[in-house]
Amino acid sequence: KQWYQRRVAITAGGQAVDELELSLLQATEGSKKKDTDVSTTALSKVYQLTGFSDPIYAEAYINVNQYDIVLDVLVVNQTPDTLQNLTLELATLGDLKLVDKPSPITLAGNDFCNTKAQVKVASTETGIIFGNIVYDVSGVSGDKSCVVLNDIHIDIMDYIVPATCTDTEFRKMWAEFEWENKVSVQSNINDMNQYLDHILKCTNMRCLTPKQALEGDCGFLAANLYAKSVFGEDALANISIEKMSDSGALSGHIRIRAKSQGMALSLGDKITHSQKKEAGA
Repeated sequence: KQWYQRRVAITAGGQAVDELELSLLQATEGSKKKDTDVSTTALSKVYQLTGFSDPIYAEAYINVNQYDIVLDVLVVNQTPDTLQNLTLELATLGDLKLVDKPSPITLAGNDFCNTKAQVKVASTETGIIFGNIVYDVSGVSGDKSCVVLNDIHIDIMDYIVPATCTDTEFRKMWAEFEWENKVSVQSNINDMNQYLDHILKCTNMRCLTPKQALEGDCGFLAANLYAKSVFGEDALANISIEKMSDSGALSGHIRIRAKSQGMALSLGDKITHSQKKEAGA
């Protein structure tokens, strides 16, 4: 008979566990992984362009490189037929310009490939990429087949960074900028400073109001926010909220001002979307 010494491991709870049994348990059940927020991973940049039941499945990974956007598109032929002259046709809406158009390809049955397209970004105005995939089926005569793609909405947060300016510069820009977007406060957050942090996080803006002025519990809060895009566009915001004495809920408005209409509308849409997302969480 062969004898071996079984080692004992101490778990986080302070209990003694046989290492052999622990390793066997991990091998059969797998190690537990912590829940990961998909919005902070590369998966948040993957967009499904077609359905799983379509003859062609396509998804795109969006790689943002300051002024350029590279679409790495995975195309899967879910049919047994050979597809010829398969072309990814894209178009843009907003300040986006398609630079490189993908070349036609031939895809064997149940095969896949990757194709790339490059888009130039000119401003932070809301941009949309849309299009379709057209192809011919080998051995079948007639018109080209077409699969319509889902729209890709470009996230302006990739182009907005926190910035700082003096009070004088803020007041001057506030008076000069003609485009304003007013967003009502609708949130489940009852703490005013916590709500301010939430807005700063979802807009990439910086609070210009000193922390000393935000301290205390007086029932209302007013703060100035500022950000700048990589294209040199300025974005201003003023948040004015109060805590209702009867319900404890927050009430007020966020006023956004910018030189361009696109910047003001895009930031307002971002705040409205974040409030709906936070309310539904």
